[in-house]
Amino acid sequence: MAFPNRTVLLSILGSIASLANGCSYEPREATIASTHHSLYTGLTTCREVVSSFLSRIETLNNHTNAILTLNPHALTIADSMDIRLQSNNASGFGPLFCIPTLLKDNWDTIEMPTTGANLYLNASQPTIDAPATAALKKAGAIIIGKANLHELALEGLTVSSLGGQTINPYDYTRTPGGSSGGTGAAVAASFAVWGTGTDTVNSLRSPASANSLFSCRPTRGLISRAGIIPISYTQDAIGPIARSVEDVATALTVLASVGYDEDDNTTALVPAGSRGVDYTVGLTQGSLKGIRFGLIEGFFNRTASPETTPVNEAMANITAKLWAAGATIVPITDSLYNATAIAKLDTQRYEYREEMNTYLQRPSLSGPRPKTLDELYATPPGKFLVIPSEYEYVNTALVSSTSNTSYATVKTGIQNLTLALQETFTAHNLDAMIYPEQKNLVVPIGSPSQSGRNGILAALTGSPVVTVPVGFSPATETAPKGVPIGMEILGRAWTEELLLQLAWGVQGLGRVRKTPEWAEREVEVRGFEEAVPGVTPKKDNIPEAYPVGVL
Repeated sequence: MAFPNRTVLLSILGSIASLANGCSYEPREATIASTHHSLYTGLTTCREVVSSFLSRIETLNNHTNAILTLNPHALTIADSMDIRLQSNNASGFGPLFCIPTLLKDNWDTIEMPTTGANLYLNASQPTIDAPATAALKKAGAIIIGKANLHELALEGLTVSSLGGQTINPYDYTRTPGGSSGGTGAAVAASFAVWGTGTDTVNSLRSPASANSLFSCRPTRGLISRAGIIPISYTQDAIGPIARSVEDVATALTVLASVGYDEDDNTTALVPAGSRGVDYTVGLTQGSLKGIRFGLIEGFFNRTASPETTPVNEAMANITAKLWAAGATIVPITDSLYNATAIAKLDTQRYEYREEMNTYLQRPSLSGPRPKTLDELYATPPGKFLVIPSEYEYVNTALVSSTSNTSYATVKTGIQNLTLALQETFTAHNLDAMIYPEQKNLVVPIGSPSQSGRNGILAALTGSPVVTVPVGFSPATETAPKGVPIGMEILGRAWTEELLLQLAWGVQGLGRVRKTPEWAEREVEVRGFEEAVPGVTPKKDNIPEAYPVGVL
C-alpha cells in the first residue's frame, strides 16, 4: 500500500481539522500545501484565506507586536484570485498562488512604505518592487503586510523607533531574535503562511532559531538584493522563514528565479548548474545515512548554566538522532572556528555608508527621507533614532569607507577564512557542518545585545545555511512551552539543494516545532470590507535601555 508523502498528509490533516472546527480554512500552522489543498478542492476562497490571517493579526498582534503595516489592497488581490479560481482556469497558477506572505520592512514593495522600522523613513515610498518582491507576486503570493525588525537591521533584539519592541511569542520576557524578529514572531504565531528576512550576520537564522522555525540563508549571489535596505555588499543576503522545510524550499525556488540582476552584480556569480533549480523536486529524495557532518566545537559554550545547558542538551539529542539515522558526526576542533575572533572581519563598518547612500538616492524612492547615512544620523531637532550614532560600528561607518587601508586587510582575511573553510570540508570529507545558531537561549528584553550567536562564519564566507528547530528549554512560568533552540546546517557554495534535503531529513527525525500557547487560540474570521490599512505599533513598548524620543 502506498502512503501519502508528508506534504499531502499535512494537507489532508489540515482539511480535517478545519471541518472539525466548523471552519473552511485553518490558518494555524497552515502550509503552502494545506492552503492550496483547501483552495483547489473548493473548501475555501482566497478572500477567506487572507481574511483569516488579517483577523489573527488584528486579534493577537498585541501579544507579540510583530506587525508594522498591513497591505490595504490585500483583499482586492484575493478577490481577483477568486475570480480565476471560479473560472476553473488553473493554468498559470504560480507556486505561491494566494499564499499570505509577510515582508520584513526593509524590502521594497509599491503598496507600503519601506521604513526599516525607523521613524525618519516612515514616508519613504518605493515606486517599483524589489526584484525579489516582484518574483513573489509573479508566483502568486499576496503580500499582506510588513513586519517589525531591529531598526535598520543593525542588531538582533528587534526593537525600533517605529515599531517598539517585538516580543518572543514563546516567552514574553525575551526578544524574538533578529534583526528579522518581526517576521519570525509573526510566522511562529501564524500571522501568515511564511515571511521574508534579510541576513547580514545572523538575521535570518537568529529569529528562526528563537521561534522554532526553518530558514535559508542562500549562497552569496543566488538571490538579488536590489531594492532592499542594505548594510554590507559583502555580507547581505535575503531569504525565507517558514514553519516547514517544504515551504522554505518553495519560497527559495521563487526568490532565486530572479536570476541575473544588473543592479546586484553578485548574481553573476551563480554557475549555470545552479540557475533555475526547483528545490522542491528532490527534497524528499535525500537520506541522512552516510552523511558526514562536521560538529564545530568552537561554537558551543560548554559552561553549564540555565541559558547554555538547554542548548547543549538539544544539540546532544539531535546529534544522537543523526548517528542513529546512519550519519557520522566529526568533531571540528580547529581554533579557527571562534565566532568572536572571526567577527573582527566584519565588513559592515566599511560598507554601510556607501551602500545606504546608494539606496536612499534610488530614483525609484519617493516621499520625504534623508538622502545619505550622515543625514539619517544627524538627528535634527525633533528626530530620534533608537540606535544612535554612538553605536560603535555605525559611528565608525560615518567616517569610514571601502577606501580605508584596513578594509583591504579585512577582505584578505575573509578570503583566507573562506579558503580555510573549504580546506576543513575537504580534509574531513564533510557534506555539511552543524552547530547551534546561538550558544545560549535568546536573550531577555532590555539586553544590550543578542549575545552568543554563531552566524558570522556563513555571513563572511557567503556560504549557504539552513536553520532547523532542534529543541526547547524546560518550561517556565513565562515560557509555558519552553524557549526554542535552533541548529544551523552549513554547506559549500551552491549546495542549497543538499542542505534542504538534510533539513528535511532532520525534520523527519521527529516533530520539534510547537505552536506558541496563546497562538493556539481559534480566532473568528471577520468579514473585512477592505484590508486594514495599518496597525498601531507600540512605540512606547521599548525598554528603558532605549529612551524614546519624539518624531
